[in-house]
Amino acid sequence: MTPVTDIFHKRHILVTGAALGIGKSIAERFIKLGATVAVADTSLDSATSCAEFLIALGCGKAYPVHMNVADAAMVEDRIEKATAQIGQPFDTLINNAGISPKHNGCSVPVWDMDPDEWRKVMDVNLTGCFNTIRYVVPMMRQRRQGWIVNMASIAAKIYSPIVSCHYSASKAGIIGLTRQLAGELGPDGIRVNAISPGRIATDMTDHIDEAAFLEQIADTPMRRFGLPGEVAEMAVFLSSQASSFVTGQTVDVAGGYCMT
Repeated sequence: MTPVTDIFHKRHILVTGAALGIGKSIAERFIKLGATVAVADTSLDSATSCAEFLIALGCGKAYPVHMNVADAAMVEDRIEKATAQIGQPFDTLINNAGISPKHNGCSVPVWDMDPDEWRKVMDVNLTGCFNTIRYVVPMMRQRRQGWIVNMASIAAKIYSPIVSCHYSASKAGIIGLTRQLAGELGPDGIRVNAISPGRIATDMTDHIDEAAFLEQIADTPMRRFGLPGEVAEMAVFLSSQASSFVTGQTVDVAGGYCMT
């Protein structure tokens, strides 16, 4: 298969949490546009399987990266090795890795929350985002160009009965981080934006309590969950020249569930 267009054929993109769901769709969309994509995941087998799937499309190049974004030393090591393997520094970073623990399909109230679970969610969702940015940004600053897209959530803006406070807090932190870094890195030619998905049909939604699932569908004007590919299209837009004067923004992809 030849790329739909080769507008990304000189771009080198790191996608975290790329083996499944939204991350895999984002990696696939960039590959189809001719990019070289590093597929990062906590499971090497899953990252390798995804990279093989992407390579088979015959559009761009894909490399598996075994990486836990919560481990700063590991992030530094794997980004260094991936850069050497690819032969070029990353110019685009998609911070998609994230977790949202459920218990019997339900959220956990703060009075029942295990402090260790709170720390784990913050370490992956927020600190993990910081870790990857910290090690990729020097490459971007040196070239005076870069694109960073962070994955936030509608849960950062409104109350959601489906997720717990650690998830909402971590995603709100991503929105604040995105704004701050857009200001810091704008003079270096680096744009930083975020995507705020509503409910997207992925493996994660399979664990949602049915009553909460139906309630959120009813509260969404488009009366459906979104698709991973719809989030991927926004990631591509925010990483392209089509959004050349857009930075520090959080864009909702939520079917009207949140209108602010």
